[in-house]
Amino acid sequence: MASPPVRTRSRLAPDERISEIMAVTRQLLSEKGYQNVVTSEVAERCGISEGTIYKYFDSKRELLARVAEEWFEEILGADENPPPGAGIRTRLRQLVWKGLSIIRQEPSLSRFVLMELRSDPTYRTMRIYELNRRFTARIGDLLQEAVSTGVFRADVSVRLLRDMIFGCIEHRTWAYLRGEGDFSVDEAADGITNVIYRGMLMPGVQDEGASPQSKTKR
Repeated sequence: MASPPVRTRSRLAPDERISEIMAVTRQLLSEKGYQNVVTSEVAERCGISEGTIYKYFDSKRELLARVAEEWFEEILGADENPPPGAGIRTRLRQLVWKGLSIIRQEPSLSRFVLMELRSDPTYRTMRIYELNRRFTARIGDLLQEAVSTGVFRADVSVRLLRDMIFGCIEHRTWAYLRGEGDFSVDEAADGITNVIYRGMLMPGVQDEGASPQSKTKR
């Protein structure tokens, strides 16, 4: 009985081929930045013709957008539960830290989303927009909980607080994304969390981050 034919790279199933193309594109993004990714090199690394890429993606931009969408789906799928009984401050810092670490770990994809996709007039119709909204909603929901439970004052809107947090994250990481410096995720997360948490803490509510001595004095 004849042995079954050996499966070669050129005979991958469509979904496997798409996954391979996207994985190689993401690697090139990391190595070269989105502006220097060319589909001919993607094809060469995949062992296929450049035309095969356009069988699955209408353009290089669509390919990069799909890679960004997959990245956001990974982020949303990686639930990092806070310690049992964690308070507002601990959970807020965890989410701020997550937002900063995403940019620190994937600067090329972050640049592409912030500089290319978000400035597109059709951005709000893109799947990446909805995925980003789901991510930012996590902080919005936590801030609403803090207000509803009396931990935070209610005189500043949750939406404004959320925008302040993500504005801080973007400004703190902008030089890094331009290749002009670095930043400490932990230091930035502590600073942003402290400004929001202590600035909004309801009078009389104990500060979770206060030292034992300062708690006693209060």
